Amino acid sequence: MKADAAGVWARFGDWIIAVGVAAALLITGLAGRHSASSCGLLGYGLLVASGIALLARRRYPVAVLAVTGLCAVGYQAAGFDVAVVAYLFAVYAAVRAGHRTVTVAASVVVLALLPLAALASGLHDTGEAFAQARGALEIAWLIAAGAAGEALRQAERRADEAERTREETARHRADEERLRIARELHDSLTHQISVIKVQAEVAVHVARRRGEDVPPSLLAIQEAGREASRELRATLEALRDDDTTPPRGLDHLPELVERARVFGLDTTLTIEGEQHAVPAAVDRTVYRIVQESLTNVARHADAATASVRITCRPDALAIRIDDNGRATPATAPKPGLGLLGMRERVTALGGRLRAEPRGEGGFTVQAELPVVPVERTS
Repeated sequence: MKADAAGVWARFGDWIIAVGVAAALLITGLAGRHSASSCGLLGYGLLVASGIALLARRRYPVAVLAVTGLCAVGYQAAGFDVAVVAYLFAVYAAVRAGHRTVTVAASVVVLALLPLAALASGLHDTGEAFAQARGALEIAWLIAAGAAGEALRQAERRADEAERTREETARHRADEERLRIARELHDSLTHQISVIKVQAEVAVHVARRRGEDVPPSLLAIQEAGREASRELRATLEALRDDDTTPPRGLDHLPELVERARVFGLDTTLTIEGEQHAVPAAVDRTVYRIVQESLTNVARHADAATASVRITCRPDALAIRIDDNGRATPATAPKPGLGLLGMRERVTALGGRLRAEPRGEGGFTVQAELPVVPVERTS
C-alpha cells in the first residue's frame, strides 16, 4: 500500500516538473516576441517537447537526454535564446541512473552544437564573445546538475547497502534463534516424548502377548506418541533449515480425521471443489488449523461428533470445523494459545478466522485463506 502511494506521488511529481518546465520554456520563448513563422512555430514545438519529454526520464534517462539535447539545439537554431533547462533535468536523471559516461559524451556534443546553433540563428552578429561567455555558464550548470545526480545516486547506493546489511544481520540473528530453539526442543522434549512412545508400545506389546484386550486409550497414547515424535522431528528439521518443505498439508487431513476417531470422536471430512496445488505456507496452515481444532474438540468440548469441511476455490481455501459439544454463546470459552496461534497464522497469510460457539450449541472454527495456485512439480 505504501509503495503504491509512493508511486502515485512520484508520477504526480513527474507531471508537475514536466508541465512546469514546458510552460516556463514556452513563456520565455513567447517573451521573445517572435513572429508566427514556420520556423517560430517549430521552435515553440521544440520548447514544449523538451519539457514534456521529462515525463519519461525515470524509465528512459538516456533517451530523454538525447531528446532534450536535440530539442535544445533545435530551438536555439530556430532563434529562441532560451536556457536549456529541460536538458539540465535530463542530465541529473541520467547521472542518477548511473549513465555517467554517456551523459558526459552527450553534454560535450550539446555544448559544441549550442553556440553554432545560436550563431546560425542570425540573432548574434558578434557571435564568438557571446558564445564563450554563454558556454562557461552552461558548463557550470551542467556540472552542477551532474554533481547533484551523482550525489543522490551515491546516497541511494549507501542506503541500499545499509538496508541489505540490516537484512543480512536480521536473517543471521533469526537463523541463530531458530537453531537455539531447535536445540532447546531437542534437549527438553525429544527424550520425554521418546519415553512416552516406548512405554506405550511396551504396554501394548505386553497386553497382546498375554492375550488381553488392548484398551483403546492405550492405543491412542501409542499413536499420539508416534505422531508427536514425527511432528517434533519435522519441526526440528524446519527450524534447522528454513527452506524445508512442510511435511503436512491438505493430503494428510484424512490421517487427522482417522486419528480423531481413534480418540472416540466421530469425525467426518468433506472436501468440495477442485483441489489444486497451493503455496506451502497455506497448505501447512490448513493442516495446523484442522489439527488444533480437532485436538481442542477432543480435549475440551465434550463432543460426540465433529465435521471438517474444506471448500477449494480458485482464489481461496475455506475451512470449517464444527462440533456438537457443550459450548454455547453464554459459556464462550476463553481463547487459549491454540486459537491465538491459529489466528496469527491466518492473519500472516492475509486471511480471516472466526472461532466461536454456535447458537444451537457446539463450537465452530471458520477460516478463509487467499491463495494463488501454483504448478505441481513432478
